[in-house]
Amino acid sequence: MAADKPHGPTAPRATGRPGDASPFALGLLLRRAHWRAAAAATEALRPLGIELRHFAVLLVLVDHGPTPQRDLVTATGSDKAGIMRVVDDLEQRGLAVRKTVPGDRRVRAVEITPQGLELFDAAHVAAQSLTERLVAELTPEEADQLKHLLTRVAYPTDDQT
Repeated sequence: MAADKPHGPTAPRATGRPGDASPFALGLLLRRAHWRAAAAATEALRPLGIELRHFAVLLVLVDHGPTPQRDLVTATGSDKAGIMRVVDDLEQRGLAVRKTVPGDRRVRAVEITPQGLELFDAAHVAAQSLTERLVAELTPEEADQLKHLLTRVAYPTDDQT
């Protein structure tokens, strides 16, 4: 019966403002922090001529070595067409190459080039001061604690991925 249902919300409504007590507060804060971090990374990468999507692929290639294009889709959370465009961009700039996988001519693995590795390292240098600005309001201990807590949220111990 409609009369038995409570009128109005049972929990605070989301506002997206500091101090929000809604069930969405943590997600909204994480999203806002992500926007700030992505903006800082974008600013750091712009002079190098790449975008976050390019850096994400380079990161996988540095971390995992030559990687089949289809696996880059999963590793970066992108889609097949998007990965193809990113790998095309990286190849055109000489930062990565596609190679046939021995035993399966249909599969192409993407491999970072020495120039790609050089740019990847330069991105880290460029991002240092911008990253420091992100946590400028925190003490070094608080910044370490934030990183530790976010790692636990992003990679729960029971997560099998």
